[in-house]
Amino acid sequence: MTELTVRRLLIDLTTPFAVRWNGNDAFRSAFFNALSMSFPQGEQYFIDSVRAGLKVLPATEQERLGREVQGFIGQEATHRRIHGLFNGHLQTMGFTNGIERRAVKRIADNAHRDVRVHVAATAATEHMTAIFADWMLQHPEALAGSEDRLKTLWLWHSAEESEHRSTAFDIYLALGGSQEWRVRVFRYVTFIFLKDVTLQTISNLWHDGSLFNWSTWVSGARMLMAKDGMFRGNYPQWKAYMAPDFHPRQQDDALSRQWLLDHSDQFVPVGATVQASPF
Repeated sequence: MTELTVRRLLIDLTTPFAVRWNGNDAFRSAFFNALSMSFPQGEQYFIDSVRAGLKVLPATEQERLGREVQGFIGQEATHRRIHGLFNGHLQTMGFTNGIERRAVKRIADNAHRDVRVHVAATAATEHMTAIFADWMLQHPEALAGSEDRLKTLWLWHSAEESEHRSTAFDIYLALGGSQEWRVRVFRYVTFIFLKDVTLQTISNLWHDGSLFNWSTWVSGARMLMAKDGMFRGNYPQWKAYMAPDFHPRQQDDALSRQWLLDHSDQFVPVGATVQASPF
């Protein structure tokens, strides 16, 4: 059982930060900026998809999952707002948010699709963000040299992504979504995610003037493709999603729970605590 609590983060995001805010590392800063640029539009899509999925469920299922969805929506709305503030500083520094523009068009082009497709896309993305979040909690050195407030921002977001990792998946199951479509959408989402983040990271590095520096790509290879890197090290967890009997709660969220416990002075609960449904 997992408690979904809507939290107000107690950090200052009104003060600007440096272009290379992540330990003066060009790649790490550009990569995390790319992720942040994707969040406000992405979080809104997740909210809309899960809410729409819940709405068409039978009344008994709405009652069973409704409070969990409420907590999910509250957390995602908070993420959207906080990263909107973070992205506002990037905009003032001249960064162009192409990943958001592409997402807006893609969502509009696919708005006609069955609600199960949208919930499947949300569940797929939530799985990837959850495993990346767990990686972040295991590797806080990915934020080495950052201001404490920015470390808190990213690790808090990671902890909550891990915490609500199963909500969209449970809605998809309740909608009667098939294994075939779950895997098909997951592969598509993986491709789109990697493509979008790569393009945005390159754009950010171009703006920073470090795109063609050898040290930039050494840092990127170390963080993403090392044996325990964010991408290579998470391959088994990524692949696990395609198993017929997979459920997100099969993957450990102990680091998330521990981080939230150890850093409870960094946030204030603003909503009722709700229980996530068991599987």
